[in-house]
Amino acid sequence: MKKVMIIGAGVAGLQAIATSRKLGARVEAFDVRRAVKEEVESLGAKFIEIEGAVDDSTAGGYAVEQSDEYQARQRQAVHDHAVKSDVIITTAQIPGKPAPKLLMKETVEGMKPGSVIVDLAASTGGNCELTVNGETIDHLGVRIIGQSFYPSTIAKDASKMFGKNTLNFMALLIASDGSLNLNFSDDLIAGTCVTHAGEIMNPRVKSLFSKNS
Repeated sequence: MKKVMIIGAGVAGLQAIATSRKLGARVEAFDVRRAVKEEVESLGAKFIEIEGAVDDSTAGGYAVEQSDEYQARQRQAVHDHAVKSDVIITTAQIPGKPAPKLLMKETVEGMKPGSVIVDLAASTGGNCELTVNGETIDHLGVRIIGQSFYPSTIAKDASKMFGKNTLNFMALLIASDGSLNLNFSDDLIAGTCVTHAGEIMNPRVKSLFSKNS
């Protein structure tokens, strides 16, 4: 039975878990967000948990930057599990920043020849130190797939999904009489609003302004 490791348990990561399980693989998943543990385990995968992560409860479902100490423990834990994996699928990204480097060169060199890394974060620098965006490379027998064009291969389905998501989102914003309904107790509205009534509402944007002020 093949062992698959998923790094980043967002939408893409959870789908990768589900697909890998359907194909009969043993699956482990890592994510700095503790909130996704239950989702990972509900799909039949083992959650790799590392203590000491920065609280991410206000990050709107995205990963947040972690301390140097945590990142060192994280790299070691990822290394220990990665070298035992046959397939690794990485999806971890931080909005507005380069993708975090989670698979280092020495980790790749510790993997079995014939192993495969699929780096879905390639377009923002990749989660693997050796990833080359738009290319598939071989490093000591380990294939690293850094293609970032996968969404374009499912344009029709992606368009339908995006249209449906947009329609549902507009239904939250517009009341039955056609007026704008900004209910900031709704996570979707609160998380997508940048400014309102002269104030910065989005916590990520607000933090960037506070750092530069």
